[in-house]
Amino acid sequence: MLNTKDMTVGSGKTKPVISAGNHVVKINSVNFDQTPYDAEAYNITLNVETEPVGGEFEGFLVDVNNPNGPRYQGQVGRVRFSPYPYKDATLPSGREISRDQEVLKAMVYLSETVGKRNELDAIEAQTIEEFMVSANNILSGDTYINACIGGKEWENKEGYTNQDLFLPRMSKDGIPLEAVDTENSRLLTFNADNHIIPLKKKNSAPAANNFEPVSQNGAAADFDL
Repeated sequence: MLNTKDMTVGSGKTKPVISAGNHVVKINSVNFDQTPYDAEAYNITLNVETEPVGGEFEGFLVDVNNPNGPRYQGQVGRVRFSPYPYKDATLPSGREISRDQEVLKAMVYLSETVGKRNELDAIEAQTIEEFMVSANNILSGDTYINACIGGKEWENKEGYTNQDLFLPRMSKDGIPLEAVDTENSRLLTFNADNHIIPLKKKNSAPAANNFEPVSQNGAAADFDL
C-alpha cells in the first residue's frame, strides 16, 4: 500500500524522526528535566527508536560529533511521558498532587510494560532526581513495546509545522504503552482528533520553537538519544 506519512518534503526517503501515531518502539534513554519556565516542574522524556526500517533508510548519527560513526537503524523521537509537566499542586477539589509520587507511578507503569518491575522496586534513592538516574539505567534497552503517541503542533521560523510528541493520558478508552505480546490489548488506537493538539496560528509572529531545531525540509537536526 502506498503511503506518504513517513516521507520527508522534497524526497522519497523515509524521514529519520517519528510522528504521532501507533508505533513499535524501544527506549534508548529516559530523561528527567526541569522545565525552562518553572523550576518546580519536570518533564519525563522517553528517547525512543522504532524497529529497523531497512532499505535505503538513513537514520540520525548516534554521536553527532562523529560523522563517520554508526546511525540509528530506526526512526527516533523524544516523547514526553505526559502532556503536562510533573509538579506539586492542589486541585480545585482540594486534593493535593505530589510530583514525586506521580513520577514514581509513571515509572511503575513503564517498568511493568517492559517487564522490569522487580528491578525498579530494588532502587533506593534520597531524591527523585537520583531515583530517575537509576530508573533510566534499568528501563532503557532493546525491549520493544507498543505505543500510541500524540503530538502538539508548533510552527518553526521557516513556516513548517512540527510536533512536540507526548503520550496521551490513560483512560477508559485505553492506555498509551503496552507490551507487544499482550493478550486482550487495551492500547489506544491513534486518532488525530483526540491525540493531536492543532496549531493555533498567529497573525504574524511564528510559534515558539520549543522542541527540536529543524532544517529547511522540515526534518529535525541530528541529536543524541
